[in-house]
Amino acid sequence: MFRDPVYDGAADASTVRDPERREWRMFYTNRRATLKGGDEKDVTWVHGTKIGMATSRDGSRWKYAGTAAIPASCTGATLWAPEIGYFAGRWHMWLTIVPGIFSNWNAPRFIVHLTSKDLKRWTCGERLALGSDRVIDASVAEIAPGKYRLWYNDERSGKSIRSADSADLVHWLPGPGVVDTPGEGPKAFRWRNRWWLISDAWQGLLVMRSDDAAQWTRQEGYLLAEPGALPTDRAKGQHPDIVVADDRAYLIYFVHQGGEPEAASDPRWHRRSVLQISELIERDGRLTIDRARRAALPKP
Repeated sequence: MFRDPVYDGAADASTVRDPERREWRMFYTNRRATLKGGDEKDVTWVHGTKIGMATSRDGSRWKYAGTAAIPASCTGATLWAPEIGYFAGRWHMWLTIVPGIFSNWNAPRFIVHLTSKDLKRWTCGERLALGSDRVIDASVAEIAPGKYRLWYNDERSGKSIRSADSADLVHWLPGPGVVDTPGEGPKAFRWRNRWWLISDAWQGLLVMRSDDAAQWTRQEGYLLAEPGALPTDRAKGQHPDIVVADDRAYLIYFVHQGGEPEAASDPRWHRRSVLQISELIERDGRLTIDRARRAALPKP
């Protein structure tokens, strides 16, 4: 679907339809996969990241659109996992922040809220108070009129997926965990008269379904657990994004490039990542996917 032309490390996408410009707009973590230096344990390249953007007017061909204009005053040096949604008459972004550039995974992380009228200029909001100093990967949905639910990964509680509720998109009341296995990158969405929650369980994507967005039933197995056969898709799928268009649903995910021929001669090629897209198939309350079948978003 898309490769970042700067660092070749596109991941963690959030994709929305921009009705004003009649285009799809995608925001993503811009990992610095081509950064030189460092040993295999050095994860500096996953830090110091901006949020990249790409646009498409036909749902198939994507154009790099630079990086998002996100104020440094409320964020930090490392920006991860944007979540974009249109609620209550404006665009909202929930963004994972790491306050610095680190060579290991042991830094604090938190989520901030920003708003925009045009998906271009973003205004600082609040830092979410979720009872933990290591929270990442927000997903937000309106589960009833004027009632919003946030799902996120709490790394201090065994990397569990947890939830919080709000009536104003500003003040959040944390609730219980919702997933019976650790994971990250949760994505909640309403489709075909059910709620679905897909998360990255590091061995493929875990699927859960619900009638009320509170009590969840786990689907056996994982999506995209086995590598694909097509070029740039030869590894497990990670960190889902979902676009629901009419009665169809599309899964956008990223794939590390360690399964590609270039990895044989370049020991850091596996750091590179490509965004892919496949259409979800639902039958009798179960989701499947055929990653070998070509897919693209419909025209916006």
